[in-house]
Amino acid sequence: MTDDATPDLEVGVGPHPQPWPDDPRLDPDLLAHGDRRNVVDRFRYWRLDAIVADLDPRRHDFAVAIENWQHDLNIGTVVRTANAFLAREVVIVGRRRWNRRGAMVTDRYQHIGHVASIADLVTRAAAEGYVLVAVDNLPSAVPIERIALPRKAMLLFGQESVGLTDEARDAAEVVCSIAQYGSTRSINAGVAAGIAMHTWIRQYAEPPD
Repeated sequence: MTDDATPDLEVGVGPHPQPWPDDPRLDPDLLAHGDRRNVVDRFRYWRLDAIVADLDPRRHDFAVAIENWQHDLNIGTVVRTANAFLAREVVIVGRRRWNRRGAMVTDRYQHIGHVASIADLVTRAAAEGYVLVAVDNLPSAVPIERIALPRKAMLLFGQESVGLTDEARDAAEVVCSIAQYGSTRSINAGVAAGIAMHTWIRQYAEPPD
């Protein structure tokens, strides 16, 4: 088998044929040179601000928060998944800097906030009407497969390997676990976030058009 047996597929579309559509949402530069961004087809050639404006009224009622005390590399994955499930916002707790590579540029379309501490997160969640739901495999946790998540949940995740801090666990109004059946002690934080977000989607969201 040759090395080019599975060549990379080119993503997106090339330059738009003339005459261009008369639509203020479209970006002349993308129309002229093509649109290779990681966006669904209906947003091809759209300006970034036009895409965000279209998403904002349809965002779901849940938010996501993740602790970032040691530059967790999973944050990019969490942001990308939050964008896919149209979370209202992602809040990073702790260090402001994070590796954006895993987000695959989806952070441009997702509202992302920052708080310095869990205490600040609790204040923000209360002000915005969220119920803080921690996701961690703790002895006292309720299996996420068996409960109805709060409709306006802020799903809180800890860092890879260490999980949530004691302060985060104590601050949460609900603590959920994700069922595991193998030998590993824990699953990747980015994967756990995706499972929890999709659990909310299954309970509350309508299938997309």
